[in-house]
Amino acid sequence: MDYSHYPRNDVLCIDMRSFYASVEAMKLGEDPMKVMLAVVGDPNRPGSIVLAASPTLKKRYGVSNVSRYFELPNDPNIIVVPAHMVDYLRVSIEITKLLHDYAPPEAIHQYSIDEVWVTVNGLQKLFGDRREIAQKIQKDILDRFGITSSIGIGDNKFLAKVVMDLHAKKTGIAECRYEDVPEKLWPTPVQNVWGIGNRMMKNLHRMGIVTLGQIANYKLEHLQKRFGVMGEQLYWHAWGIDLSPVFGDFTKQEQKGFGHGIALLRDYNKEEIAYCILDLCEEACRRARTAGKAGRTIQLGISYSRDTAGGFSRSRSVDIPTNVTMDMYEICMKLFNEFYDGKSMIRHVNVGLTKLYDKEDADIQLDLFEDRTKKNDIGYVMDSIRAKFGSTAILRASSYTDAGITLERSKKIGGHYA
Repeated sequence: MDYSHYPRNDVLCIDMRSFYASVEAMKLGEDPMKVMLAVVGDPNRPGSIVLAASPTLKKRYGVSNVSRYFELPNDPNIIVVPAHMVDYLRVSIEITKLLHDYAPPEAIHQYSIDEVWVTVNGLQKLFGDRREIAQKIQKDILDRFGITSSIGIGDNKFLAKVVMDLHAKKTGIAECRYEDVPEKLWPTPVQNVWGIGNRMMKNLHRMGIVTLGQIANYKLEHLQKRFGVMGEQLYWHAWGIDLSPVFGDFTKQEQKGFGHGIALLRDYNKEEIAYCILDLCEEACRRARTAGKAGRTIQLGISYSRDTAGGFSRSRSVDIPTNVTMDMYEICMKLFNEFYDGKSMIRHVNVGLTKLYDKEDADIQLDLFEDRTKKNDIGYVMDSIRAKFGSTAILRASSYTDAGITLERSKKIGGHYA
């Protein structure tokens, strides 16, 4: 591969190790790298998920971020704490502020609460080469917050991210240039490569592809024929090539839809699930109204409980774009009644509003048989009351039933208690 035609940048991918657990350890005055600590979503529920485990707990007992609270070993040295999402957000923001000491805002791309890309092109005279900059940032994060980080360095975002996942989590800092790809990345099993999920892994395995190097040496046209655009991306990533921008306003991204989902704390029956769907539609439409958008395609996804498994995901388009809660709810219930098997208990629900239009354009499409003005006004009035007095200042009566979810969700951030 001739890499001379492709851009070379100095990109760092920074990951805070066991971030939630590290923040909680520092709050308790413990060493995040030595203490055995687990952050649990809700310690009052034995089935609650372990959101984060300290490195020592992971190493000694094999606890992972998919473990359940009841699976934690009976060891008195293990500290269990509930999640405090506000604290994690606050620390994440402060770490991002620290990164502004090294790079301008347009060079910082926040990927998640505990992971960020930073492009450090042209900063050699100020801070040294890209490895020296990584070392300085890593030391600053440790000194100021007590949190250990792993940093991948690459010629683009993909290389920085993958070398961080595969090597920097063991060595602290790892680097991968284009020329290093065959040695450092090609031996990697495909399931360990960022961007390749379980379904894609199975498809690749059926083709006899088990490593990234085998993707790189597969015929591009065959991958395109099998996977379309994704096949092309797989091929170029296998060669370490990524043309995604490294500078820009990464906070502004085109909104493609508004959706909400929830994993229920217990099984819901057919009658109860209607209240849950209504609450989810209310939130999705509120977000659409706030953004000045309306959608034509409405989606409903239902997953049954573990006892029966299965479920369905279906969508339907409407003639007039809408952000009216009851419009969306009506379609969702039609989909539910059409595709629900009639007997299974339900454990997960999600709704979505897509194929968006600007609200002004949507208003042009008038309905001669219905006064839509009143239906629209109700939603906007409710939104303004909530904006002024809080998210639970005005709710539908169904939200106050045992099957309603809005009151409980209002206490959480990112699905977990603040």
